[in-house]
This record gives sequence, C-alpha cells and structure tokens, in this order.
Amino acid sequence: MSSPIFGFNSSRKTIVEEVVERVTSGTKDPLHALNDAAYHETRRLQKSGGSELAEWRHLAGHLGRMSVPELREKLREYAERYAWDVAGNFDPRVYKFASRAMAPLLGALMAPLSVVKNLPGSFDLTALDGRILVHGPREHIRKLGDIGTVVYVPTHLSNLDSVVFGFALERAGLSPATYGAGKNLFTNPVLSYFMSNLGAYRVDRRLRHALYKHVLKAYSCVLIEHGYHSLFFPGGTRSRSGAVERRLKLGLAGTGLEAFVRTTLRGQTQRVFFVPATINYLLTLEAETLIDDFLQEEGKARYLIEDDESTRVGRVAAFMQKLLGLDAACVIRFSRPLDCFGNFVDDEGNSHDPRGRVVDPVSYVRGRDGTPVLDTVRDTEYTRELGERIVESFARDTVVMPTHIVAACAFERLRRGAGTADLFAVLRHRDDVAVLRAELAEDVEIMLGKLRELEEKGQVHLAPTLKGKHPERVVDDALRAFSGYHTQEVLAPRGNELVLHDTRLLLYYQNRLVAHGLGFDPHAARGRA
Repeated sequence: MSSPIFGFNSSRKTIVEEVVERVTSGTKDPLHALNDAAYHETRRLQKSGGSELAEWRHLAGHLGRMSVPELREKLREYAERYAWDVAGNFDPRVYKFASRAMAPLLGALMAPLSVVKNLPGSFDLTALDGRILVHGPREHIRKLGDIGTVVYVPTHLSNLDSVVFGFALERAGLSPATYGAGKNLFTNPVLSYFMSNLGAYRVDRRLRHALYKHVLKAYSCVLIEHGYHSLFFPGGTRSRSGAVERRLKLGLAGTGLEAFVRTTLRGQTQRVFFVPATINYLLTLEAETLIDDFLQEEGKARYLIEDDESTRVGRVAAFMQKLLGLDAACVIRFSRPLDCFGNFVDDEGNSHDPRGRVVDPVSYVRGRDGTPVLDTVRDTEYTRELGERIVESFARDTVVMPTHIVAACAFERLRRGAGTADLFAVLRHRDDVAVLRAELAEDVEIMLGKLRELEEKGQVHLAPTLKGKHPERVVDDALRAFSGYHTQEVLAPRGNELVLHDTRLLLYYQNRLVAHGLGFDPHAARGRA
C-alpha cells in the first residue's frame, strides 16, 4: 500500500516547522494572542498551581514591556511548544503488526462465539467481514485516495470509534489516516502506544485559547496539503444523547478547504475529498455515562468526561465479552464522497453540481480578478454548506439496529403510560410501566414497515440482521443485546411482560431514530413544555 503517511516520520520536523512559521507569521497581533493565552491558562491552572501557573503569570506581567520582535519571538516559542506536543507519529512496523494482529483480535471480539472457538487456528481475515461490517463505495474512495487527499468525517459515539474506524479502513483496503485524539486517551499505556505510532495527534481539550486552536488548525491544514489522509469527528465530541449528529463543529473540516486553496495558490492544487461515514453499534460502551451527561443540561455540563466506561478496564472487558455473542455488532458505512463545497464527485474526482453538471472546484475560490484567493468569510460559508451535506449523509447512511427499534417502541409505550410529553417526568416512570412482549412485537412490526419505506427512498439503512426477520425475533435480538452488559436491566422480563426499567437507556438507544422523524424527540418535547 502506497501512501504518504508511511514516510511521515521523515517529514515530521518539516511539518512542525511549517506549522510554527504559519502560526507566527499569520498572527497579526502577537500581544493580543499571548494575552489571551495567558488569561485562559491562568484561569485554568488557578486551582492546581505549580510552575506552569507561575510561568503564565510571569508572562502576563511582562507582556506590556516587550517589544514587537520580542513578542513575536515569544509567540514562536509557544507555537513550537504546542506544535511538537500535538504532532503525531507513524511507525510502519507498528502498522504492519496492528494490521495482522490487532484487527483480527478486534474482529474476533465482536464476532459470534463460533469464531472464538477457532482462535487457535490461523486467522482468515475475510471471515471477519461478516462480524464488523464495512459497507459503502470502497472502490470509489480508493480511486480518490490515489488522486487526492481523503478526509473522513464519521459520526462519533464512543472512544472505540477511532480504533473501529481504523479497522474499517484496513479491511476496506484504504490507506490509514491521521486523526486527532483527546490527550486524555494517551494516559492508557497500551492505547497510547498504538495511537502514538499510527498517526494520531494529541488534542488537549483543556486548552481553550486562540493560539492553541490556531496551531491545531495549521497542523491539520499542513497535513492535508502534504497529502496525508485525515479523520475528523465533526460532531466534536461523542454524541451524548446517542442521536445522529445534526449540528457540527466545522473548525477542523474547514482546514480541508483551506488546504485546497493554499495548494491552488501555489499552482500545485491538491484535491481534497470528504467522505462522511456512520459508525453504528448494537450497544455503546459508554451509553450510561453519556446519557447521564446529556440529561445534565443536555451535555453542556461537561465538555470532556474524564471518567467513563472507556477508562475502566473492567467495563471494557465486560463490553467486549458481551459482544462475543452478538452478530454484526457494528456496521461502518461510508457515504458518497464530496468535494470541499458539498458537491458529489465521481471516480475520476470530477465534481458535479446538484443538477449533475461537471464543475471546476477552483472556480469557487477565484476572486474578482479571476485568480484564486484565500477569503475567510467566503470559505466559512462554503464549509457551512459542506456541513449541511455531511449531516444529510449521516441521516441517509445511518444503519438502524434492533436495539434502536425496540427502544423506540418501548419508549413510546413509556411516554403514553406516563401521560406527559415532559422528558424528565417520563423518565421518572421506571418500573411502573410494563408492556406485553406480543404488543411490543406489534409495535416493532409497524416501526419496521416505516423504516423499510424510508430505506426504499434511500433515507436510511436497516442492519443486515433485520432483513426478513420476524418482529418477535427482533425483540429477542434486542433483549439479548441489552441483557448482561449494562449495570441495570433495560427491559426486565416479568412473565409475558417486559418492565421498562432503565428509562435513560431506552431514551439513549431510541434517540438514534429521531433524525428520521421516528421516536421521541427530547428537544421538541422541551420546546412544548
């Protein structure tokens, strides 16, 4: 496999130097940038104290007495410090090992028990394709990767996503990609070893000041300009509610367009293609912590969850053990590729406008005199339009699992039993609402009919395990998935009834259908309250 990332380490120093130069020369007011950084860092470090706080306080006290050259040199110093801290690494030997050993292991962890019985034998990687399923226009994406830079923009549900998506790229025969990962994830020595050697760069979400964000964006932009395929989670953080993202944070995605413009200005246009994708789990590792965070001011109470299921070895082990007995526990679906402006592209990389006409992407970035130009306001609007196309792709290529359908039907029963549209009033009715299995299966049959209609229109996808399956079997599949992993039963059997027990998790899993007009929309309910 030929890809620039296999020679990344030899270019790492040059990339960092380019980032530092771009940040330093591109900052018009170094005094303001340093003041902003000192203010935010002093506030962040007030409680912890130590030498780092003393350093920032000292800087804040001396900035007013520095000359412009001194300010710019100090700016360069911090830009270089941050750039080296962010910069990733790629070791082809580790990638080779991970491709042969880690990917089969991950696949086996998410495979039926029959696969585990064959572990002593040699791995047949093709057999794993039926375990972690990878769907979508893989050959199309491979061709685009040969003529330009591919930026993957998937949905984000779990800290497992980057590992699972890396597996999907390997199984699809696609080149590995660089990606940003929260610095907190590097505290796990095993995970850190692989991330540190497979292209991940560190993102310290504690740092809120503009200088650090400038370094991050410059690093991303330079990587894309150099042809390194990239991975962003445009939702920003994991979906706390479990819903498909409808509001995106497009700061890093905007670096794809910037890279396209910058290379065009140099007369060496680097085509940039965006590939939306959905990562769809039957169960989500951190569902309990995430939905709790969502319910505490809808996910705004904490930007970064420091302690969740993904940080606890026992919970990860229990999750993996649970998935050993589940077929098709995860489906990754690639969407049709887009250019930087939201146009679909064909196999040759040609852009097509909404009417199907071939258009020249360079025409979008020309100024009044007909020559390409960087224009922040214009490009922000283009990126917003790209974001809208990505959101449309997310909805269209969501893969619906049995747990989503059964949770949606059960939660609707809960809402009707509670007799209110107020979300928190509904959630308090745990254990006092039950539904007959047969009645729940009838609801599932109706829901399946609606989803099949949407699928025929190309608006959603049903998991392969749902094809032609009787509603009662769908209920059984969901109950088998729910049973034994979460700390509390989601649906508790009681004779021929099911008690709606963990109402939070019913909300979490049913939220996956809200973008399609199905299920209970907590935001809409809040508006009616």
